[in-house]
Amino acid sequence: MQQLPLGVRIPDRAVFESFLPARNDQALQHLQRMASGELSGAAWICGATGSGKTHLLQAVCAAASRTERAGYLPLGELRPLGPGVLDGLAQLECVCLDDIDQVVAELEWERVLFAFLRELQERSGRLVVAAQAPPALLGWKLPDLGSRFAAATIFQLRVLDETEQQAALQLRARLRGFELPEETSRWLQRRFPRDMRTLYELLDTLDEAALVAQRRLTVPFIRSVLEK
Repeated sequence: MQQLPLGVRIPDRAVFESFLPARNDQALQHLQRMASGELSGAAWICGATGSGKTHLLQAVCAAASRTERAGYLPLGELRPLGPGVLDGLAQLECVCLDDIDQVVAELEWERVLFAFLRELQERSGRLVVAAQAPPALLGWKLPDLGSRFAAATIFQLRVLDETEQQAALQLRARLRGFELPEETSRWLQRRFPRDMRTLYELLDTLDEAALVAQRRLTVPFIRSVLEK
């Protein structure tokens, strides 16, 4: 997988196959076509925390990097390094920028983003961006930059409901080679925050503990692991 020299690593689980589309199937299909090179241009993915934005961006990068140069940058994490982290990024064929709203309204960042976006468009590169809100609702310092992003294909991701969350957890479990009983997934939903990032992290912890203990993921077992 193509990696950027910034200490940014994409988890092996962040692939299209492990993303449950539910009511976000249109966004998923569009991004799959962008990752393959079938579609060009820019896409803007927005939605609440836990709606799957990061998963999709990382999946785009993972798929695209099989055949070309691609990069994923979590701008919320890299913001302290300054806009110089974007240097050379426009030379890639496919770029994914996560948490772009974390740097909007900072003039220096916007100037560098504008130059980056213009260069990427001139080279016919592909760009996928994620934020909490659509571009029209952000406080741009450079209106032209906001207008360019507003011209992207925009998708509002819908958070999974309780039943869809259970299906997503069971999908992730099957891809990791084990079965997650329905009563176990329901117990996790009742006891912990119902955002997929938290639930996926819990599932990873439980999977590792089950492998060590050679146990099935029953409610008594996960209670013994998580309540230590």
